[in-house]
Amino acid sequence: MEENNLDRRSFLGLTATTAIGLALSPARGFAQASAPSPAMNALSAYMSAARTRALPAEVAEQAKHHLLDSLASMISGSELLPGQAAQRYIRAHGGTGSATIVGTTLTTTPGDAALANGVMAHADETDDSHNASHSHPGCAVVPAALAVGEELGIDGAGFLRAVTLGYDVGPRVVMAMGGSEFSYESVMDTHSIAGTFGATAAAACVAGLDTRQMRWALDYAAQQSSGILVWRRDTDHIEKAFSFAGMTARNGVTSALVVQSGWNGVDDIFSGADNFFLAYAPKAQPEQLADKLGERYEIAQTDIKKWTVGSPIQGPLDAVEAIRGKRPFEADQVQRVTVRLAPVVAAVVDNRDIPDICLQHMVAVMLLDKTVSFHAAHDKPRMQDPAILAQRAKIDLVRDEGLARLLPVRVAVVEIELTDGSRLSERVEAVRGTPRNPMSRNEVIAKARDLTAPVLGRETSERLIETVYAIEAVTDVRQLRPLLQRG
Repeated sequence: MEENNLDRRSFLGLTATTAIGLALSPARGFAQASAPSPAMNALSAYMSAARTRALPAEVAEQAKHHLLDSLASMISGSELLPGQAAQRYIRAHGGTGSATIVGTTLTTTPGDAALANGVMAHADETDDSHNASHSHPGCAVVPAALAVGEELGIDGAGFLRAVTLGYDVGPRVVMAMGGSEFSYESVMDTHSIAGTFGATAAAACVAGLDTRQMRWALDYAAQQSSGILVWRRDTDHIEKAFSFAGMTARNGVTSALVVQSGWNGVDDIFSGADNFFLAYAPKAQPEQLADKLGERYEIAQTDIKKWTVGSPIQGPLDAVEAIRGKRPFEADQVQRVTVRLAPVVAAVVDNRDIPDICLQHMVAVMLLDKTVSFHAAHDKPRMQDPAILAQRAKIDLVRDEGLARLLPVRVAVVEIELTDGSRLSERVEAVRGTPRNPMSRNEVIAKARDLTAPVLGRETSERLIETVYAIEAVTDVRQLRPLLQRG
């Protein structure tokens, strides 16, 4: 019996020794340091210099448009269901701190502020979107930069540069993974991936991290990168707001502040053993991380929505407006409306339960109201209005394979047949608010005024708009708080 016990102990000891040896063996890929790749060197150097690098005038103008649009989305979102949910969380668990909760009188810690403001920024479909990466940069980047900016203190020029950097980095990570093709083939949520990396870059820029620290911050961003397309089942937009923006903004703040406090990390999360791309996108092209940095600013490639609805609905609403501009008609004169979209685009907005991402409902509203207001896009009870349902019954959404070949450009074709037999049509290849058909400063301001004045009051709304367009004169972003909160 004793001999058997000795044999058993010897066997267990040998097994444990072998396991430890394997764990420490270089062949296992552990503890193997390697030099950063050329792409990582270029990216991290670009990131560390961003805080003091002047922006070209036209890029700064675009950055102000997107900053205002994102802040306005937070403010209007504070009154929507996801925004209310975010505020309940802060009141229950957030405590107090240096960071502003937009649209309220609350303050909290940077991480919780980024979470809540991010949820508010994507409480609906008001915020901006980057087509090539299938992401919504502003709703993650701006809350993260604002939270860390208030914690550490940064001037307006540095704040604007940090926001611009966030747009440069987050979308590039997804584009390196395969962009639209990756998005359509994977259940991973590109919005969450781009949001986490973009928020990290912006927050790290505000924190003034050096080149190596930038690499470590990206490492922690990768470890937190998550999100799956199950948010499409979300009927109240709360999980979607968390996945796109609240979680990602919070992740970015965490990544920046742990490194700023002295943490180190892996020097290149995008290359070497067990790297980020191997885990999520083995076909990735890491060199795209540094593609045209300083030449192509992604903030200038990001859409600002004219209509406060989901991106795939923008083109159809533009088309209906254009058709009506050429030949006015009333809703009762419409026999049939056919909307053609690429199949994967149509799937996002086909008969959804949320009004602002339901194409059939929004087109029905457009037929009746001759426009789509912020209020109409969020009036869920109206989805059961008999007048709306009567118009909705006229609308066919066709999943057109021919339009799929044009992706990532989302082409929309709308055909309207009137009761007198007339057939009217419009093909939209450049949605209003996209880089190919941009909104003017006055249009951006008009949208922001519509979103913010009902919450802040007209006078505060106007002061906020003026301050954003003169952001370089702001000596400390903490000065924005009175313009972002209720009186």
